[in-house]
Amino acid sequence: MSARDFNLRARQGHSAESSVVVVDDRYGEKPRSDYNNGFAAYTVSQRGEGARAYGAYPAMRSKDDDPTDFSAAALDAGVEGIMRSRDLPITIALTLASLVTRLWNIGRRPNVSWDEAHFGKFGAYYINHTFYHDVHPPLAKMLVALAEVVAGHNGTFNFKSGTKYPDYVDYRLIRMQVAMYGVALVPLAYLTCLQLRMSRAMAALAACFVLFDNAICVMSRFILLDEPLLFFTALTLWSAAAFQRANKQGPPFSRRWWTLLVMTGFSLGCVMSSKWVGFFCVAMVGIATIDDLFRKYCARMPWEDLINHWNARVVALVLVPLAVYMACFGVHFHLLYRSGTGDHKLSSRFQAGLLGNRLNAQPYDVTYGAVAEIRAVYNGPGLLHSHVHRYPRGSNLQQVTCFPRRDPNNSWRLHHGSSREAVDYAVGAIEFIHDGDVIQLAHNATGAVIQASTRFLAPMTTSHFEVSAGNETDRTMGSADWRVEVVKQPRRAGNRVHAMTTVFCLRHVETGCLMRVGSRRLPDWGWSQSEVTCLPDKSAKNNIKSDDVLWYIEHNTNARLEKDDLSRHVSSNFFMDMIQLNIEMAKTNNALGPDVNKYSVIESRPPSWPFLLAPMRLVGWGNSSVKYYEIGNPILWWASAVVCIIYPLRLLFWALAMQRQCSRWRSLSEFLEFWDNSKFLWGGWALHYIPFFFMGRVTYLHHYLPALYFALLLLAFELDAFFKHWRRGRYLHVAAATTAVLVFMVFLHFAPFTYGWDKPAEELASRRWLSSWNIYENIYAM
Repeated sequence: MSARDFNLRARQGHSAESSVVVVDDRYGEKPRSDYNNGFAAYTVSQRGEGARAYGAYPAMRSKDDDPTDFSAAALDAGVEGIMRSRDLPITIALTLASLVTRLWNIGRRPNVSWDEAHFGKFGAYYINHTFYHDVHPPLAKMLVALAEVVAGHNGTFNFKSGTKYPDYVDYRLIRMQVAMYGVALVPLAYLTCLQLRMSRAMAALAACFVLFDNAICVMSRFILLDEPLLFFTALTLWSAAAFQRANKQGPPFSRRWWTLLVMTGFSLGCVMSSKWVGFFCVAMVGIATIDDLFRKYCARMPWEDLINHWNARVVALVLVPLAVYMACFGVHFHLLYRSGTGDHKLSSRFQAGLLGNRLNAQPYDVTYGAVAEIRAVYNGPGLLHSHVHRYPRGSNLQQVTCFPRRDPNNSWRLHHGSSREAVDYAVGAIEFIHDGDVIQLAHNATGAVIQASTRFLAPMTTSHFEVSAGNETDRTMGSADWRVEVVKQPRRAGNRVHAMTTVFCLRHVETGCLMRVGSRRLPDWGWSQSEVTCLPDKSAKNNIKSDDVLWYIEHNTNARLEKDDLSRHVSSNFFMDMIQLNIEMAKTNNALGPDVNKYSVIESRPPSWPFLLAPMRLVGWGNSSVKYYEIGNPILWWASAVVCIIYPLRLLFWALAMQRQCSRWRSLSEFLEFWDNSKFLWGGWALHYIPFFFMGRVTYLHHYLPALYFALLLLAFELDAFFKHWRRGRYLHVAAATTAVLVFMVFLHFAPFTYGWDKPAEELASRRWLSSWNIYENIYAM
């Protein structure tokens, strides 16, 4: 049988080595071509006993426009490779064009620009191993650090905004390396569109859309995270599209099938490790996966095979991304082993392992006379604290609270209990504090001693007793005595109290109550600090382990003892550190509130993005300075916005038309082919755009770029579908070439904003197509 005859039989739903069994009772026994994607078809291969392949051949297409090879060899392989030989010259040409547009004159502005002040500095932190805190996961920033290492940066430059780069920082080479992620976007767009069964002409046009968008181009020319994020987003889309074809055309669980599935999971791990918006890619792939597995279920796939498919998805699309995400944080923690500005966001145990941190160098044994900071085990409240302000009712003594940040009022001097005479700790014998010892806690700043009494109830939690500080001159009173009851102690540590590692309760000797801190906060008179109370212990338990009554010495000083390296005694848990860091990242991210006064200059809201109503100035706007303006190609932005808005309305119209049996689709398989190849594009746009409407944080125009990438490819996809049906594709190549030329001309028109303009902005007044574009007004505004 000739290859031509085999191709014809393949398009008709037949195979020399396969038979089709339709099991959907709603439609009866029909040819396989009527149920694309295996929605109602299940193929049983005759080549091996029990071997099964699930999927369907694609609908018939134009031979010239379809890159798919239907030869017997290709069908045996399941799906073609990344590209065929005829695609290689196109890919090379697109890559070269992308190199030119992204790298040309990339060092024109020799100053730290836009967010280079943040991400360049973060990259330097990896070089000098200084721990820092940021709202984004670490992968993209570590790639920036890699670029700085390759460029020979020693990590000493602080990337202060607007500062001119010194001679020892090769900022051009750093920018060029980061720009390579933007360069790769263009050929990836072409290869992705081929996997989505677009014609070569329109796939090349989609790549030109990415190539000639001014906003994507300008953001790739600086040391930013946007291009690594876009690259991994594009890689995820290509991997998912390629796997979809392998899943439809080839046998499942083959080497290529597994490679593409794992590649999709790896890409997901990279994109969500670059920025959290990468989780929108996870949602996109997750929805497509559920759709695929639901179809397999509807086709009554045997349970054994269906479970194997579920297991494969869990391993590749859940465990692999999580492994990549955790590995990135593992490298992050491994590289940043010196104390920095962000280490206070993590636990005391983590800080104790950082070189140069104050918690790392302190006496390990705690003695009488030491000045200590006592932290609550209960997460959130912080350190035991007091100040000169008094309770407005009750004892009217000095307030005792918990404060989350470091402060001089967190320090307490540890004294013997009232039964011992006063001791000069500076000259007397060094005495260590042990389990069961009775101590008093004197506030280091005011001298007030912590006490409790059954006469006064706590101001908020009235079932507890008040804890206050007072009677500075009378340390013999029994109401200030607290017994140290060790709850958790390292092995071979004896019964001494140690910094960081000994967890204990503080039991009031007179009343038997336990010092406690919970989630309640005091009113304004207490500065909204956490309430500290004394919990009545009616059962007189000696081993209460609830976190709200547990404490430990976070830091202590004693001039008579040598400082120890606490990293020898204390270790933190990687998983707990990673979880806590992610929680702190979320808190910081949510605290980035918008400033409505900056909407017309820097910030913008999501409704304005698709129609490019508020472009953004990236640098200062002085007449003689080099100015960059984040403005997209208006033709592309407006056209893609219209296509994305109309797409769901068209789907609704087609669904109603098919229900009334008056659809333009020739078969269900043809519609499912369109749906499978477009769902990634519109779904990617919607998932990367709509969630920003519900975010409270500050937003900028570049937050739309991942959604824009999907929108540009969807625009080309819709043009491809239209011209293939109109006059049977006769004008498809002409339309692609004409559109590419138009887009290129608009790109050149706005190129001064992309490659830098060092003359007065008024000279670009002709490029102000919308009145909301702040091209030359208020030149001193950022």
